[in-house]
Amino acid sequence: MTEYEIDFKSHGRTRVIDIAGPPGAPTLMLLHGLGATARLNWGPSFQPLAQHFRVLSLDHRGHGRGLRTRSFRLEECAADAAAVARARGVDRLIAVGYSMGGPIASLLWREQRDLVSGLVLCATAHQFVSAPVGRAARWVLPTAAGVAAWMPDRARHYVVDSVLRRVEEPALRDYVQQEVAQHAPASLIQAVEQLATFSSRDWIGAIDVPTAVLVMTRDGLVPPGLQYSLAASIPGSQIYEIEGDHLSCTRHAGAFVPTLVRACRDVSAPPSVDRQAAPGWSKRAESGSQPSQSATPGRSEGSARDAST
Repeated sequence: MTEYEIDFKSHGRTRVIDIAGPPGAPTLMLLHGLGATARLNWGPSFQPLAQHFRVLSLDHRGHGRGLRTRSFRLEECAADAAAVARARGVDRLIAVGYSMGGPIASLLWREQRDLVSGLVLCATAHQFVSAPVGRAARWVLPTAAGVAAWMPDRARHYVVDSVLRRVEEPALRDYVQQEVAQHAPASLIQAVEQLATFSSRDWIGAIDVPTAVLVMTRDGLVPPGLQYSLAASIPGSQIYEIEGDHLSCTRHAGAFVPTLVRACRDVSAPPSVDRQAAPGWSKRAESGSQPSQSATPGRSEGSARDAST
């Protein structure tokens, strides 16, 4: 695993992780969620994915060692990912997004269709909240971001404390603290506003590349119904169900990581390959119970199925 800091000239620098993978392997661009970093979100997944793919990931704006910015916009995060790909000599990739990374991945496809050959969307949605809630967020959150920019140290302490309360393993606390202590609190609040007002309903159905949707069936932050709705909106997308919450990428990594690897391999398979005959297609991500023969929305632990069923 190699870490770089890429200089965006007038915009500043960002941390990029680049893992070579097997010679000639397809490239994945891993896009992390709100309040995380590339390492925090994808740490357990890096090496398993690198057995099959070249793996790129970056810290988004205002997160960790990502670019500092006055105004956080999801479209600019997508542009950053494209710039990182170009800087690392990549002209074709599969965009893999978790939570906030899902909209960034889909925007990357929309704006850079010659770059994106497939999508893997995890614990995410095409619209996170209702339009009235989004309008309220547009009124309230800019003020909160302004306060955070005015008192960054106090806001950062609050962010770090909030994250550490969810870290149960003492050995991880120092590492997590080092990662999140570099966040820009005002940017995180702006990111919340962006997610509250985001909607891809008008264009998500135009996605024409192989797509996998990983649904966390016990997700209390992005309700599973929204995740299933996203899959149903993308023609030909495949659903992979994981019995886990919104932090399954780390908290339930034993189930999440193998399912992610299978989804990425299925998305990268040549079009001539019968996906449902591919190894692992109907296998489940075990999380303590026996697999059943069919997948019912919200009930199965980790199966793959067509979103149209």
